[in-house]
Amino acid sequence: MSEPLHRDPAAPVPDRVRDLLGRMTLTEKVGQVNQRLYGWQAYERGPDGHHRLTDVFRTEVAAYDGMGALYGLQRADPWSGVTFADGITAADAAGVANTVQRHVVEGTRLGIPVLMVEEVPHGHQALDGTVLPVNLAVGASWDPELYEEAAAAAAAELRARGGHLALVSALDLIRDPRWGRAEECFGEDPYLAARFTEALVRGARAEGVGVVLKHFAGQGATVGGRNSAATELGPRELHEIHLAAARAGVRAGAAGVMAAYNEFDGLPCAANPYLLTGVLRDQWGFDGIVMADGQALDRLVRLAGDPVAAGATALAAGTDLSLWDDAFPHLAEAVERGLVAEERLDRAVGRILALKFRLGLFETPYVRTKGAESSVKTRDLSERLARASITLLEHDGSTLPLPPVVSRIAVLGPNADSVPQQIGDYTAPQRPGTGVTVLDGIRAAAGTGREVTYARGCDLVGDDRSGIAEAVALAAGADVAVLVLGGSSAREDGTRFDGNGAAVVSSGNPVGMTCGEGVDLAELSLPGGQSALLDAVAATGTPVVAVLVQGRPHALPDLSGRVGALLSAWYPGPWGGRAVADVLFGAAAPTGRLPVSVPRSAAQLPVFYNGKDHGYRGYVDQPATARYAFGHGLSYGTVGYGAPVLSRSGVPADEPRLTCTVTVSNTGRTAVRETVQLYVRRVSGGSSWPRVRELRGFTAVDLAPGERREVAFEVTAGTLASVGRDLRLVVEAGTYEMETGPASDRTRGAPLTVTP
Repeated sequence: MSEPLHRDPAAPVPDRVRDLLGRMTLTEKVGQVNQRLYGWQAYERGPDGHHRLTDVFRTEVAAYDGMGALYGLQRADPWSGVTFADGITAADAAGVANTVQRHVVEGTRLGIPVLMVEEVPHGHQALDGTVLPVNLAVGASWDPELYEEAAAAAAAELRARGGHLALVSALDLIRDPRWGRAEECFGEDPYLAARFTEALVRGARAEGVGVVLKHFAGQGATVGGRNSAATELGPRELHEIHLAAARAGVRAGAAGVMAAYNEFDGLPCAANPYLLTGVLRDQWGFDGIVMADGQALDRLVRLAGDPVAAGATALAAGTDLSLWDDAFPHLAEAVERGLVAEERLDRAVGRILALKFRLGLFETPYVRTKGAESSVKTRDLSERLARASITLLEHDGSTLPLPPVVSRIAVLGPNADSVPQQIGDYTAPQRPGTGVTVLDGIRAAAGTGREVTYARGCDLVGDDRSGIAEAVALAAGADVAVLVLGGSSAREDGTRFDGNGAAVVSSGNPVGMTCGEGVDLAELSLPGGQSALLDAVAATGTPVVAVLVQGRPHALPDLSGRVGALLSAWYPGPWGGRAVADVLFGAAAPTGRLPVSVPRSAAQLPVFYNGKDHGYRGYVDQPATARYAFGHGLSYGTVGYGAPVLSRSGVPADEPRLTCTVTVSNTGRTAVRETVQLYVRRVSGGSSWPRVRELRGFTAVDLAPGERREVAFEVTAGTLASVGRDLRLVVEAGTYEMETGPASDRTRGAPLTVTP
């Protein structure tokens, strides 16, 4: 007897899907669009130390004679409660994944493999998974090629452990740094985020892993920086700012997108047909899956009336796969009640089946059971990313790199000696001894000939100043004080969580976290204790190097003249302390650039560089400009820029091709790596009000002392396009400025006329 068509790997995927759908019952179809279990509910560790399947998992599979997807089989963190005592380590991972898969494949009528879905926010969130710097640090590297390597390495770890789909935040933008999930964003700019999103998808696909991009769309624009709150986005702002990264990820081959919690035009994203069908599928031609965010469909009950209608509403809008909700399990009833057509369910099931076929799960449902230990290569890439992300914000020209005559170094501050406080949210427990703190890195780099002392100085949060005196004494007796301040997304054992994993933190329930999902801030200044420590140490007269280890840009006072240097390290990952030390001692040069504007205060928000160009002059009590602008970052040397030169002063709108060239010169005595940035500014014309300027290109160039280089940017329709009245990209006639420079606030322009 011949194999059914869907078992033929040579058959076209649409034909395989059609054949398999025709063999499925309504119950089996509903099972394919459900992702009800938390993965850690699927296994338990037996008395013999081995993991075995739970009755909860077996019952779930039996209920639908199959399982569409299983979320977070290997997730470990304080929310899941999974630790090294009971969780799945790298050595066990493939075996446990195969046990789960075998039960589904061999124990159900049709034997449809289950998708293994895992969180990969900055490395696989699993025991022994290699942790990368958070996305905001990745964005600060301005190096998509390096990130593509790191994404591929993380995907290889995931695939070796039996995972198929990586859930990765990539689409959200920091439009309000009060938002706790700022660390998950590549920055505030759509072009920069699009380039990193492409790199992410390409890297993962190279290792056979599908990427589900989070969150679609506009979640970074919630009012007041409040997590999962309302947005006031209009269609134009959505298309101009919040869809660019998603469009790039779709074109790069993303396997799916996750619908965001927020609503657009009054409808939550998971129930928004304009977003999920009109834009994503009809305009962009996307044929992947749309996954709901955790328990998001249950929120629709308030609109739809009951879970049955809520599930039907989401399915009809374009959501294909649920996550932990009580709505999609009722889809059979929704079909039987006539709330949604079975053909609509078939489309969703078909997309999930097509993804399984494309990933090769029917032919190769299992992975080799060889232990998938974290690789040296992946750790090296994590450290390289950390080093590339470190951004020099202030420098007096002499303090760094630390010269050999500096023999006594005081390392101070609440972030100086804590790996958990430098690795960000969505991170699994680390084995003891994993990572290098800033203090560790400085001690190792200093060697035996220098004295390194340490005092915490103050707590990360609060106003306690009892430790400042000790820190001041050490600083006064040192040649330089390295003051490590900032924030933390480290989840504590006592942290309470919502059902979707967000931390429950409020003014009445404070914890040591200052960033992360559910941890929004009203005030962006450093906490009172940290500010007092900075003031006291600066007052000693000892040269101060301030290092900010943080997951969001904190509002900063004017530190010029008070610190010799100011570095931002974001959350640089477990080995970030060594990367910071390399920059401090000159083993590496600072090459990071700001992916987000740093405000002067929360009161002046927003400060993103690419707002509408209305010529606002500022407040009475402070400027409207950022403390440090998007794209800013200093080197240990100096670089000069000539004016940009265009190969053509005018181009037609239907075929705008030209070259923009700028000469950059190393005017100092130190080799530098300079990130040359290209911006477009629409001066007149067009069908909508222009923005101040918009990033449209960047490239890194290495310059030896005295060296001059010409950097050329190819300008095409993609460079000049803006969102037209029909909300589609178009090159519009008008006058433009093509601007180049080292940052968004330090550009020089050349005029360009675009004719109809």
